[in-house]
Amino acid sequence: MTYKIFGSELSPYSVKVRSFFRYKNLPHEWILRSPAVQAEFQKYAKLPLVPLVVTPEGEGVQDSTPILERFEASTPEPSTIPADPALAFVSALLEEYGDEWGNKWMFHYRWRYQPDVWSTAERIAVQMMGGQGTLAVAQARAAVAERMMGRLGFIGSNDRTQPLIEASFKQALALLDAHLAARPYLLGGRPAMADFGLWAQLYEAATDPTPGAIMRASAPHVMAWVQRIITPKADGAFEAWPALAPTLMPLLKEEVGTLFLPWSVANAAAIAAGDKTFDMTLGGTAWSQEPQKYHARSLAEIRRKYAAAKVAPGLEAILRESGCLGALAQA
Repeated sequence: MTYKIFGSELSPYSVKVRSFFRYKNLPHEWILRSPAVQAEFQKYAKLPLVPLVVTPEGEGVQDSTPILERFEASTPEPSTIPADPALAFVSALLEEYGDEWGNKWMFHYRWRYQPDVWSTAERIAVQMMGGQGTLAVAQARAAVAERMMGRLGFIGSNDRTQPLIEASFKQALALLDAHLAARPYLLGGRPAMADFGLWAQLYEAATDPTPGAIMRASAPHVMAWVQRIITPKADGAFEAWPALAPTLMPLLKEEVGTLFLPWSVANAAAIAAGDKTFDMTLGGTAWSQEPQKYHARSLAEIRRKYAAAKVAPGLEAILRESGCLGALAQA
């Protein structure tokens, strides 16, 4: 009973699913998406995106968070969800922050700086073209680079937002490094949903020249965690919130409550209004971008999870102190 994971080493959401499957000891075959397997990919995929998980029964499943939630439910051990429902929601919120805001760091550095552009475009081209020769790879590399640099605006990377994206990356690294100095994973002795979401973006960033150099120079505990989650193992229990709070609350406050959720709310409002762009002040600086349609749906989903969890003892106090409550409680 073996699953197939169609993915790419260059896709954070692909490696996120692969790492989760490894942790759960789910037998799987890792298949690099390429022209050689395109016919099989299209047979099962509803969207032209990786990762795609194909079950032994021949069902195709896409979108990394629903994939993780589905297999967490069917394979509950080793668990990635704390028994404390307040902590379980904090984990879900941090996973969402990683998927949606952390992706801005990764994508920005990858496609804004020339060494990173060529490094990634080369790796993608080799995967795409296989053994078709150096000329085919060079042509594919140029095409990939041009296409992806043109997509920077989709995640909000532009001349105005560049300073904030890069400051957020460095701030998050510092906060995470302090937190991970005392524990192997974000919530204690075993990986949580939060780990997989945040890790995937930082795993990719660590493979790229510019952000990788920043990480190696400034965040040794983050780098060790990045290596650990490639093949994660349970090494203890989840900690209780009082033990986590001194170093996890600053991340929730300075990143999730100050940057990610205010951006999420403004993005959703722009989509609801049919606006082509939106401008706001974020973290004390100007932010301008075209809205991201997919994220409006994922904001609605994290609000749904909050509505289900809001009676959990201690959760309201955590979210109020971190500045997250207002954005999550909105209808």
